[in-house]
Amino acid sequence: MSKSDREFDIIVYGATGYTGRLVAEHFVREYGNAADGPKWAMAGRSLAKLESVRDEIGAPSSTPLVVADADDPASLEAMCNRTRVIITTVGPYQLYGDALVAACVKTGTDYADLCGEPVWMRQKIDEHMEAAKASGAHICFSSGFDSIPFDLGVLMTQKEAVKRFGKPAPRVKGRVRGMAGGASGGTVASLTETMKAVARKPALIGILRSSFGLTPGFEGPDQPSGMIPRYEDELGKWAAPFVMAPINTKNVHRTNFLLGHPWGEDFRYDEMVLTSPGEAGKKMAEAATEMMKNPFGAKPPKPGEGPSKEERENGFYDVLFIAEMPDGEKLHYGVKGKYDPGYGSTSRMIAETAIALLSCDKPGGIGTPGYFLGEDLVQRLEKHADLTFAAEN
Repeated sequence: MSKSDREFDIIVYGATGYTGRLVAEHFVREYGNAADGPKWAMAGRSLAKLESVRDEIGAPSSTPLVVADADDPASLEAMCNRTRVIITTVGPYQLYGDALVAACVKTGTDYADLCGEPVWMRQKIDEHMEAAKASGAHICFSSGFDSIPFDLGVLMTQKEAVKRFGKPAPRVKGRVRGMAGGASGGTVASLTETMKAVARKPALIGILRSSFGLTPGFEGPDQPSGMIPRYEDELGKWAAPFVMAPINTKNVHRTNFLLGHPWGEDFRYDEMVLTSPGEAGKKMAEAATEMMKNPFGAKPPKPGEGPSKEERENGFYDVLFIAEMPDGEKLHYGVKGKYDPGYGSTSRMIAETAIALLSCDKPGGIGTPGYFLGEDLVQRLEKHADLTFAAEN
């Protein structure tokens, strides 16, 4: 069956989990009564739990429910054959994602996840890239806070640089100006499993360390580490390491790689989080650097746990991108989002990524939101997910 003839546009797999439920809520809230909205379904291991979540979030009783299990590859393939796009929030992906990626590649089904596990992502690229090209499947990793605001933020910053200066910037800085939100148990579990994978196979550490860990066959220039506190003269503030930088920078370089290096093969990019001016800012930056050794604290949340509704609603993020041109000219570009970045906003971002994939005209393969969707996704996020993208000077 061709993708256009399938029963559903989108299936949300993992809809009974913490983040999957938020994704389903977005479809109900944003498209529940829209005649032209996507045909979507909820999927998970337990029909009873799916029925319960459907009722709790106020989804219509007619919302289709699909039973599928990561431990049953046949059920995953059957699910894929019923839909054009799969959203999966079932992580850690290195534990539960192998069979679903394989099923999507085999059936030519588009796929979006929230993966921030670069070792696993590189393994899937090596295993499935050619087969995904052949089947037409668009496998779109990192379709949430890691790494959409950064991936698309750089893309739009470079578009503005070309418009303003006639060429892209060879150097872009990503600086988090503000952020409020909490981590979920799923994020903690993903990082834990990545560390276990590296411990079992130390050769994999090279993928974690390199900004080009997701660009097989290409190694660009040395990149700024972003791991040492520094004073940003232009901004008048101290900058500290940013916990999401190791995955975001890899995705930004993969987008540039897949697009054919429009920003140059010598492109340099890093991310840090801003503190404040003076000695107080320096101490905050040093403390943040120390926290990188244990970013989730002494009592990290367990899988299934995450920020409360109030915390999600009151969260936000504000990211500044600074494009530096060879002649000294600079461009400031901002990406801002309402809601807790990791969950309130992420659930909206992955839902809109899936809808954008429905009209993706790129060849199949394993890519990024920036490569597959670019400005089309920017427009969807501004309209349906409360993100803003804008030049600031």
